[in-house]
Amino acid sequence: MAELKIVFTGCVSAGKTAAITTISEIPIITTDVKATDEVASDKETTTIAMDYGEVTLEDGVVMKLYGTPGQERFQYMWEILANGALGIIILVDNRRKDPISDLALYLDNFKRFIDNSTVVIGVTHSDLAARPGIELYHDYLMSREMCFPVFQIDARSRADVVVLVESLVAMLEVA
Repeated sequence: MAELKIVFTGCVSAGKTAAITTISEIPIITTDVKATDEVASDKETTTIAMDYGEVTLEDGVVMKLYGTPGQERFQYMWEILANGALGIIILVDNRRKDPISDLALYLDNFKRFIDNSTVVIGVTHSDLAARPGIELYHDYLMSREMCFPVFQIDARSRADVVVLVESLVAMLEVA
């Protein structure tokens, strides 16, 4: 049986664990622990190593779903998890002070990987913070001469997360 691997990454509270939980056919494996640093003011727990889930595609192929920790101090895990992945889904929390800079951080850190693969971007929490709008994300990507799909999503919505995954797979098929 064939297997595929994709990685969800993004800042703390962007929805990586929620997205994987939403589409995984198995109970996800998480490494969440009680947040004790600045993250504690935003949420009770935080991922310190990875999240893991699986979904079986129509053709029987198993897609392995990995989620990275969001805090930069766990950056060493980002490269470990990206190794062997077909593509990256970057989730950006629109409520943050400068979500475009957050996107830049992940594009820069995964640049070597993205150059040989592809990326899809999901903007979360737009219902709580409408700005910046999707057009600013597109403008930013164009300023970097990058052309990747950007979607406003709710990480708890199966349909929204499936759109991200299907877009990533479609981009890989075109490449």
